[in-house]
Amino acid sequence: MIKDMLFFGAAPLLAQKNGAPAGREGNIMQTLIMIGIAIVFFYFILWRPERKRRKALEAQRSAMKKGDRVTAMGIIGTIDKIQEKSVILSMVDGSKIEVLKAAITEVQSAAGPTVEKDN
Repeated sequence: MIKDMLFFGAAPLLAQKNGAPAGREGNIMQTLIMIGIAIVFFYFILWRPERKRRKALEAQRSAMKKGDRVTAMGIIGTIDKIQEKSVILSMVDGSKIEVLKAAITEVQSAAGPTVEKDN
């Protein structure tokens, strides 16, 4: 009985020994196909939309001009002066701060629609 169990347990191993090279090639091809699918997935789901968003934001930053309202790290201000790598913002109370252009997340042109607040 124990001999039969050992024989039946070893039979699949002996059967795979003859077909091992073909099986490994199939496994390598499956792995390469799965890696290819993952790369295509990441490109269309993550990289491409992020690149489009970044390009649009960079276009907004390059089109900024004096008088535009911008949001930088939650701070809202009006552009008073544009420098090479930073922007001077004028706040509501008249104070001015300097922020990096890279920190600006939203630009509203001065000629764009304004939202009136009820006071």
